[in-house]
Amino acid sequence: MLKISDITYSVEGRPLFEGASATIPTGHKVGLVGRNGAGKTTLFRLIRGELALEGGTISIPARARIGGVAQEVPSSATSLIDTVLAADTERAALMAEAATATDAHRIAEVQTRLADIDAWSAEARAASILKGLGFDDAAQQRPCSDFSGGWRMRVALAGVLFAQPDYLLLDEPTNYLDLEGALWLESYLAKYPHTVLIISHDRGLLNRAVGAILHLDDRKLTLWSGPYDQFARQRAEQRAVQAAEARKQEARRAHLQSFVDRFKAKASKARQAQSRVKMLEKMTPITAPEEAAKHVFTFPAPEELSPPILRLEGTAVGYGDRAVLRKLDLRIDQDDRIALLGRNGEGKSTLSKLLAGKLPAMAGQIHRASKLRIGFFAQHQVEELHLDETPIQHVQRLRPEEGQPRLRARLAGFGLGADQAETRVGRLSGGQKARLSLLLATIDAPHLLILDEPTNHLDIESREALVEALTDYSGAVILVSHDMHLLGLVADRLWLVKDGAVTPYEDDLEAYRALLLQSDEPKPEKPKPEKKRASRDEILALKSELRKCEERVGKIEEMRGKLATKLADPELYEPSRAGERETWQKKYAEVMEGLDRAEALWLAAQERLDAAEAG
Repeated sequence: MLKISDITYSVEGRPLFEGASATIPTGHKVGLVGRNGAGKTTLFRLIRGELALEGGTISIPARARIGGVAQEVPSSATSLIDTVLAADTERAALMAEAATATDAHRIAEVQTRLADIDAWSAEARAASILKGLGFDDAAQQRPCSDFSGGWRMRVALAGVLFAQPDYLLLDEPTNYLDLEGALWLESYLAKYPHTVLIISHDRGLLNRAVGAILHLDDRKLTLWSGPYDQFARQRAEQRAVQAAEARKQEARRAHLQSFVDRFKAKASKARQAQSRVKMLEKMTPITAPEEAAKHVFTFPAPEELSPPILRLEGTAVGYGDRAVLRKLDLRIDQDDRIALLGRNGEGKSTLSKLLAGKLPAMAGQIHRASKLRIGFFAQHQVEELHLDETPIQHVQRLRPEEGQPRLRARLAGFGLGADQAETRVGRLSGGQKARLSLLLATIDAPHLLILDEPTNHLDIESREALVEALTDYSGAVILVSHDMHLLGLVADRLWLVKDGAVTPYEDDLEAYRALLLQSDEPKPEKPKPEKKRASRDEILALKSELRKCEERVGKIEEMRGKLATKLADPELYEPSRAGERETWQKKYAEVMEGLDRAEALWLAAQERLDAAEAG
């Protein structure tokens, strides 16, 4: 097991850990979460022994191997498959020795060990991992120097997965993956045979690939059982209890202080006043939980244009004389929320650039509304910011006529406060750079906003703020993202980019996820039989069923609220009331299960009604 005991560590005088402890049993898969700058990556470096602790200990079993992704695979002439095979250093050394050994006894030892580590199936395993991360058979034989830095990061990830260390430490592994690669990684990690610790802001990964959450907060570590959504719910309930306790204690302190202030000068009450002073001194202050900083994105609202705002007719697009996409017949209206699906290399980014006007059409026609403004955000734009300039200089270049107060207000609308406004971009965090790039992409109030992997470097709170902003946004959105949580909450239409074509994907994201995990290639959709139109009586019956479901959910929500209030009572957590507390907690768990079932029934009823009205 990994045992972290009472550790202390500071960076430039700022404490990141003070008496922090946690125990992670062998074989567990754990998500490490906490605010940006809390010290998550530092904890990884402490576990690997790259930094020296100021106090406490971190212990793992003797001879256990710890692995993580290198910063980048060098640009070398070595093929991808050989680069990954070399990541298992023991196998590589044994294979080299097997080719040169002459001592019969040693040859036998080497061959026995090679059999023990399943060395002869290694190439097939390495190829399978590379394929899951987006490299086909031909790409696996190409040298690393043929690929960009982002793609070489995938090779580095493939290498550490292939080596199968006893403790696998992954820091934001989905940042350089597409949706298909991220889903493959989730599935792979769920079956990984050893201990995994992942730093991630990807809710899908934290809900499906791990069984516990290690929370770094206020320089302490707390291990929570269950996936991220369960942790978030329990954490919110705990914060509600803590806040209630703080309010109750503050009321008691105020009452005692009031008595002391009123009677400390009266001889007859002096003894009682002194007694209350001692009570005040002995009371250990209960601090209300600090509210998380509000993360915001404020997208300016465009004026409304007549539909469609953009239409493609028989359009082809590509590079040079090679067409990547052909015969595109697509329409975009201002209220559309469209997610682009498809494996890497099929043309999602090419389509995005065509729609943004950054690639010309090779054939066909593109009709754009006369006043159409388009905003485009891609990850490479974050890397192209001027590192020696401040955010306010970036905005001022686009709005030279605006005064400082207005420019600062624009930055504040994207969560960049007064300090960040005057900080050189090179010193900003990845999330702050992403916020600045989003501001620059939306500053003209675009009618169509095209976002290519917008969540890289954004923490969970910022991702939720982005969802809120996109939900309120009055323009059209085209979204490419590996974050299924974001896609599920924002997109109401899905386009599949595959085999040089772009077609509507009629099923939902969960079906697409299942399809990707069970098959290398999505199968073509079967034509759905025509549905018989529902009668008026059938529709009325479905509406009645829907109302009953809504009422059931409302009643259970009311019951949940009452139980939450009960559980927030600090007196319930006194040792003498352990049995009663357990009873209320069981009731709360039963109500939450009932609420999940009721909401599922409500959703099913709504879908049946929608289908009947549309049929």
